[in-house]
Amino acid sequence: MKTLDIYQRMIKLPFGHRLFSKAICFNAPYFSSIKPQIQQLKPSFCQVHMKKRRSVQNHLKTVHAIAMCNMAELSAGLMTEVSVPKGARWIPASMDVQYLKKAKTHLTAVADGRNIDWSQPGEVIVPVAVTDMQNQLVFSAQVRMNVKHEAVGSSIRNKQ
Repeated sequence: MKTLDIYQRMIKLPFGHRLFSKAICFNAPYFSSIKPQIQQLKPSFCQVHMKKRRSVQNHLKTVHAIAMCNMAELSAGLMTEVSVPKGARWIPASMDVQYLKKAKTHLTAVADGRNIDWSQPGEVIVPVAVTDMQNQLVFSAQVRMNVKHEAVGSSIRNKQ
């Protein structure tokens, strides 16, 4: 079953967003360190929320840089997963980030791929914006994804 289908089914359940978020973290345990809540997921869009907790704070009592990087990679990856054509594969290649302001509150990461042409294989740059509770931009990322499309006509017959 596809990720988007699972998401759409689970959010109809009581605590569905929380259950889906936990399922994602079970599948990719590294993301569990930030305890994300996936709030919206659809082709070309993903919104992830993270509470400011002691475990994601630095010595300044602000959200630490790597927690925000985790949010950016998670939102970009989920959005890419539900946006690429059927049979396509992808993997993050790199991420350029900017720390713009101290993150003193809970945070929301938005990966917006509306301006991305998902039909073409190759490098895709996914923009991610992380905002605080006052809707101020505190962090931004450009996540480079390598997208490969399934080869057309790659049957055994064609290989002979």
